[in-house]
Amino acid sequence: MTMLDKPRYVAARRIAFALRQRGHQAYFAGGCVRDLLLGVEAKDFDVATSATPDEVLELFPKALTVGAHFGVVLVREDEVSTEVATFRHDGAYSDGRRPDAVRFSSDPREDVQRRDFTINGMLLDPVIFEETEDATKAVLDYVGGRADLAAGIVRAIGDPTVRFAEDKLRMLRGIRFAARLGFEIEPHTLAAMQADAADIHQVSAERIRDELTLMLTEGRARRAFELLDQTGLLTEVLPEATRLHGVQQPPEFHPEGDVWVHTMLLLEKLPAGATPTLAWGALLHDIGKPATFQPPNPAISNDRIRFNGHVEVGVRVAEVILRRLRFSADETERIVSLVKNHMRFGDVMHMREATLKRFLRLPDFDEHLALHRMDCLSAHGDLSLYDFAKRKYEEAPEEAIRPKLLVTGRELIDAGYKPGPRFKAMLEAAEDAQLEGSVHTAQQALALVRERFGSPRA
Repeated sequence: MTMLDKPRYVAARRIAFALRQRGHQAYFAGGCVRDLLLGVEAKDFDVATSATPDEVLELFPKALTVGAHFGVVLVREDEVSTEVATFRHDGAYSDGRRPDAVRFSSDPREDVQRRDFTINGMLLDPVIFEETEDATKAVLDYVGGRADLAAGIVRAIGDPTVRFAEDKLRMLRGIRFAARLGFEIEPHTLAAMQADAADIHQVSAERIRDELTLMLTEGRARRAFELLDQTGLLTEVLPEATRLHGVQQPPEFHPEGDVWVHTMLLLEKLPAGATPTLAWGALLHDIGKPATFQPPNPAISNDRIRFNGHVEVGVRVAEVILRRLRFSADETERIVSLVKNHMRFGDVMHMREATLKRFLRLPDFDEHLALHRMDCLSAHGDLSLYDFAKRKYEEAPEEAIRPKLLVTGRELIDAGYKPGPRFKAMLEAAEDAQLEGSVHTAQQALALVRERFGSPRA
């Protein structure tokens, strides 16, 4: 299937052609044009048109008026949604996100001037593209986007200070585009980001979270976070991460350098398409080290740098960050689990059988493995613990690490034990023995409970 056969393109083409047949101008706009020029498959196709929202709705009566005040209508056909936006000129942005008022326009040149970056400000004529299948012949460029695309530059359209005043999130978006595409940020655009970094707090926590997550999961996460740091935006959105700078580590375990360098090396290994939970776990896994740094004790021969309790502190810091960024309870639990358990691999070869099996059955254990592998490769490079854990995980059948319990609370009650604080310890002891293969029946498990905890009447 070629790109011209993809449902999203077919839907956008149909909409654009229908608008043109009614005498309106209609073009593909934004990121899809950039991607077509780069030879990358576009994920979404947006349509920009001279038709007003009412005229779009007249043509597509089942469309949704998701932002008709701003000229945006969502046309849904054949399970595909296409955003159709009327050419417009924006008024002032008093809230740093949306224009206070808009004026619809019939001039595409005026419309693109309000967009964020030149590489996203190009239009594409669908008729010419359909005839030639050549995006370079069909593009309409009023902002210098093609030249910046060829030069690998992210440049704000017009005055970057004005563009960022309109929507502060554009600063984060610019960094994300530069990182993902491997581009440089144009100096005036970069300077405006640095000058306006503190204003990012006008953006909701949810929008900041989503943009950071895209940076972590689209590939080139290290570059994104280095740019965040360079612009001062990291200090504003994740001040805890800036504290990783200069926190030295024991060279015998971390020859790569301080905690910041280690974390950046780890982010560098995140593949495009990594799950958000793994990506955030990678970023936050050592977030507790700055607060727990202990230099070598000169009174102790051959003492080294230590981070006693950094996992426990890291869990608390991670929880604060994730709560501040409005992560869901499920996402928070998964990310915190990665932080909480990342050091347990150090004991994996010496764990009791029951402890190992409990470790291997952690939810999303493949993510724990992936984090540990990146952690090792970003430090000493020794993958022996990873290889051991991976082999055990792949060899262990599900019924071996999650067997049907021989003893539950019901069996303890039926045996005469009263529910209470000891129940948890009793159940864990019975399950440990089951996991280690020392008991095989409910009777044997109950006998073990009586041996360790006494009879019900004791």
